[in-house]
Amino acid sequence: MLLTVDCGNTNIVIGVFDGDRLAAHWRIATDAKRTGDEYLVIMKELFGSKGLRTADIDQMIVASVVPGVNLSMETLAEEHLHCKPVFVTYATPTGVKIKMDNPAEVGADRLVDALAAHYFHPDTYVIVVDFGTATTFDCISPDGAYSGGVICPGVEISQQALFSHASKLSNVVLRRPPKVIGTNTADSLRSGILWGYAGMVDSLVRRMSDELPDKPFVLATGGLAPLIADYCQVIDEVDVMLTINGLKILADKLQKR
Repeated sequence: MLLTVDCGNTNIVIGVFDGDRLAAHWRIATDAKRTGDEYLVIMKELFGSKGLRTADIDQMIVASVVPGVNLSMETLAEEHLHCKPVFVTYATPTGVKIKMDNPAEVGADRLVDALAAHYFHPDTYVIVVDFGTATTFDCISPDGAYSGGVICPGVEISQQALFSHASKLSNVVLRRPPKVIGTNTADSLRSGILWGYAGMVDSLVRRMSDELPDKPFVLATGGLAPLIADYCQVIDEVDVMLTINGLKILADKLQKR
């Protein structure tokens, strides 16, 4: 079985593939202080809850933007799962041409998203909006090249910054307010965060689209995608498993080399 690991700054998304089937997936908090032994304990509990065994893992591929987690993941793979992990970098032969001034600046998750986006939506421009710790907008050309993008503060980062600097405002549970014009502080905050963020997404996607020769397909992913995409006008599809599926596609590609 194949273990796919997407290490983000806030969460680690884990997927287990049995052949081509996604047998299970989980989302856990990122903690750079955890050791490989600790991750093994977590993995065993998660696997056991789905009737799976870590002993059946024979491949592991990792897209990480948290260097502090990498050694623990390497230890987990080599000492406990007895396989050699693949860590995705700009130098990995993904088949994605990186049209950036410095290709090394592109995160592994963004490269894997680009690979998956082109795989599922070939022969068209795709804009991937990834709602994570940062919200990223990635442009993939019809030939599968990574053409560049935009990086913004994420929803939760923006929310935390507001509450930490405004002493009279307190955190709120994000849910749809009854109308845009709030009649209490909590609903006013929800409108500002949800409708405001959706407006930013719509505006940026439209401006990116204006620079492309054809209308792009707009794909949303990341943990907050199902929430925010509901408020946006430009999102064509939500796929929270895009990165995990991209890692599976890449693992298969590398095996055939």
